[in-house]
Order: sequence, then structure tokens, then C-alpha cells
Amino acid sequence: MVVLLLTMVCGVHICIFFLKHLNTSKTMIKFLNIEVIDHHNESCPVPHLEQWEIPYVHYPQPQTFKRNECSCNPVRYFAILSMQRSGSGWFETLLNNHTNVSSNGEIFSIPDRRRNVSSILKNMDKVYNLDWFSSASKNECSAAVGFKWMLNQGLMENHEEIVKYFKKRGVSAIFLLRRNLLRRMISVHANIYDKDTKQLNGTHKSHVHSPLEAQILATYKPKLNATLLIPELKQDEETAAKAMQYFNTTRHIVVYYEDVINNRTKLNEVQDFLRLPHRELRSRQVKIHTTPLSNQVQNWGDVQKTLKGTSYESFLADYQISSSAPL
Repeated sequence: MVVLLLTMVCGVHICIFFLKHLNTSKTMIKFLNIEVIDHHNESCPVPHLEQWEIPYVHYPQPQTFKRNECSCNPVRYFAILSMQRSGSGWFETLLNNHTNVSSNGEIFSIPDRRRNVSSILKNMDKVYNLDWFSSASKNECSAAVGFKWMLNQGLMENHEEIVKYFKKRGVSAIFLLRRNLLRRMISVHANIYDKDTKQLNGTHKSHVHSPLEAQILATYKPKLNATLLIPELKQDEETAAKAMQYFNTTRHIVVYYEDVINNRTKLNEVQDFLRLPHRELRSRQVKIHTTPLSNQVQNWGDVQKTLKGTSYESFLADYQISSSAPL
């Protein structure tokens, strides 16, 4: 009788153990299936990926068209984070010169698209779902899709939600910054002047494609406020540093305009970052300011005097820039 009782008790314990194990296994299988569905189309061959890459590989299903034979081509998501007149327009044309890249421009330059966090996230969903149409759209066969985002277009104010979104959706950030912030400042002033005067036959152009147009725009020499020069340079420096700090926990790369124009192999690093096959990337944009810095500002003596002996003195130095690079 005792033996029979012990046998029954053991049987109950074994049954409970197996039931618990079965339930746990079902939960694990469900979880794993969710992960696979998020990052892989089950009807497609499994790509050869390193473990860390999996969250950054996607198979979007657009609402506005079908990817057809490219439906099994994995897509990477990216965003170019930059400041006005830092070479981001030129940099984006280089990326778009790649057969498999669609970078859709400065989508948040229109205030209504960034009026609140919900609007920002909704527009990003549209881009990454391949439902955003622009002249750069490669549509069904894109291997990397993204857009250009200026730091003053709602990015800094909503950085917490945007960082969460980047992590959840597997978006990689490309910081495109300028080392010489004085050159950027001169370009900003010149661009503002052309917005008002429209020097090219009554049309404002931020970027040009002919040496003649570049020469016309370069004739304007701004007069910089020497009193505000250092505070404004410091503010630009701090804004860029703060942005990199905000997005430090995302997958990102920092690219400097000067490094790209003086060493085009830097573009290979960007292509590697996006896991793209290397291509020789070209742009039709032409550089506007090609003369020495001393010839680009009305009050160069004041600028020189203000920056001498400060941490910004290095900005006074000239360096060789290819004429094929803009700004």
C-alpha cells in the first residue's frame, strides 16, 4: 500500500514537471517566432548574417506597391543627422549615386511633419516602409533607405522618443558634421543672403551644378559680427556634441565633411557601415567657396583678431578642398 502511494505521488510530480516544461517551451517558441517575423521574411532564404546584424535587417512590405522579385532583398534603415551647410546635401547625392540606396532628402524641413512626436514617428514609418516617394526612391530594390535630418528640425527636442524608435526599428545613424565651423558659418550667411536676393536669375539655390553659378554666388562676402563670433561657434560645437551624446546608445558612425572631400575612401567606410557593396560614388554638385578664407569675409581682420589665441584659432587655417566638393 505504501509503495503504491509513493508511486502515485511520484507520478503526479513527474506529470507536473513535464506540463511546466511544455508550457515554457511553447512560450519560448512563440517568442522566437515573433523575433524571426520581425526581422526575416519566412518565405525568403535565410541570409548569412552575424548575430549583431539581425536587428538591423528588414523586409518591408509597402502599402503602395509590391517589391516583386526584390521582396527577399533585405533592407537597412538609416538617417543622416547633420546641421545646415555642413555638406549633407552633397553627401546625400553621393549616397544616392549608389544603385541600392534611397535617401529621401530633408523630410522634416516642412514644420507640419514635425509638429509633434506622433507626426515624426508616422513620417519615419512611411520612409522605412518604402512608401515615401521622392526623386531618390529606388523603391522595390533598395538595400538601404533613409533620409536627411537637421538637428534643428525637431530632432533635439524629441531625442528620447527618437532614440527609442531607432533602437526598436533598427535604424542606424550617420552623423555628417563639419570640423571647421567658421567655414560653415560663412556658408550659412551666404545662403541666407541668396534667399533674400536670389542672385541666379531670381532663383534661390542652396546647391549648384555649374562653375558659373558657383562663381556668381561666391561673389557675396558676409560681414561677421566679431562680438558674437565665439559664442556662436561655441553654441554650434555644443549642439553637435549634445546630439552625439543623445544618440550614443544607437548604432551610429561619425563622418566629417573635410575627411570625405580629402579622402574619398572614407565613403567606403560608410558603405561598409550600411553593409553595401562598394561603388565609386559621384555627385554633380559644384563647390561654391573655393578661394582662401581671407577672401570670403569682408572683415577678415576682425575675425582673425577675435579667434587668435582661442581654441578656435585653427579655423583660420586654409586647407586644400577639391572643387568637386560643394559649399
